Amino acid sequence: MKTAAYWIKKLELEKHPEGGYFREIYLSDDVVPQTGLPANFRGERSFSTSIYYLLEGNDYSAFHRIKSDEIWHYYAGTSAIEILSLEKGNLKKYLVGNDPDRGETFQVIVPKNTWFAAHLQNPDSYALAGCTVSPGFHYEDFELADERLIDEFPEMKDEIVPFLR
Repeated sequence: MKTAAYWIKKLELEKHPEGGYFREIYLSDDVVPQTGLPANFRGERSFSTSIYYLLEGNDYSAFHRIKSDEIWHYYAGTSAIEILSLEKGNLKKYLVGNDPDRGETFQVIVPKNTWFAAHLQNPDSYALAGCTVSPGFHYEDFELADERLIDEFPEMKDEIVPFLR
C-alpha cells in the first residue's frame, strides 16, 4: 500500500488553499466564450479542468462553492472521503470510496453553486481523489465560506463550524 507521502511526492502535489494537496492535471485547450456561459461568469472558461486531490489525517477541504458542477473521483487510499453538501437547505452526506457495500461510490457530483466540504472517514489514513470541473475551474469562480455561512444555515452550525478556516 502506498502512503500519502508517496503520492504527494510522485504526483508533485502542493498545498491547496481550502486544505489538502492538489495539482492541476488537465486544462482543456478549447474554451467557452462568455456569451455561451451563464450570466454569473465573467470571461471565457475552459471546457473542463481536472486535478488530483489528496487528504490525509485530520486535514479537510473547508466549506466552499464554485460556479460549476464538480465531479469527485476516488483513486486510492485507506479511507473514504465524506462530502458534506448544503443542498436546498438540507445537509447531504456522500461517501467517495471503493467499497460499495459500505455505501461508497467511485464518483460523486457536487452541483454548481453548492456549499460543500470534505474530510476523511478515518482520520488515521489518507485518500487520493480527482476533481473534474465543467465549465473549467477558475479561481474567480471560487468562494471560501466564513462565519456568514452559519448565519445562512443556523440550524446546521454544529456541522458547519468544524469545516471553516
